[in-house]
Amino acid sequence: MLAAGLVVGAGAEAGNQKEEALADSVRLALSNAIHADRPPKPVFRDETARLRYQAWFDAMSARLKRRLPDEQARTEFLETAWYEAKRAGLDPGLVLGLIQVESAYRKYAVSIAGARGYMQVMPFWTSVIGDSNRRALFDMQTNLRYGCSILRMYIDMEQGNLFLALGRYNGSRGRPEYPNAVLAAWKNWEFKAAF
Repeated sequence: MLAAGLVVGAGAEAGNQKEEALADSVRLALSNAIHADRPPKPVFRDETARLRYQAWFDAMSARLKRRLPDEQARTEFLETAWYEAKRAGLDPGLVLGLIQVESAYRKYAVSIAGARGYMQVMPFWTSVIGDSNRRALFDMQTNLRYGCSILRMYIDMEQGNLFLALGRYNGSRGRPEYPNAVLAAWKNWEFKAAF
């Protein structure tokens, strides 16, 4: 269905995220995480790390080809997803699994509640973080940076409990359906390096 030029995602799952009262220090840390502007290009400490990344990239690109057939778009997406996941201290496979559940890899997905983009970020986050440009949530890097930073914040708030953090991300904390769906999707995107 097309609404104002946006695809309203039938499979978009987010929408119940709740705006929470955040301590000023948390809000500042989240804002700094979102607004730190660096290009999403991989940087490697050594050749082994570069080879691992290349193996990951090749495997994920093959898996994602059906969903993102354009090679350039797929390359930019994977480079950015890897960069933003690593930047937030997340497994890139977890992020890809969450995106699968949230938007089925649709950049312009919009949930019934108004969550936007790949990671289905609720527009209220732009105000919480101090950026009033809600349309930027359809920008790939912005959406992935917000989503990864928010998920990292929830993991920290839940003291590492990924199940509860995923529930909080979706607004379904305490109910198993959403966390179980993301954890199952994560298995599809796990990568085990051969070296």
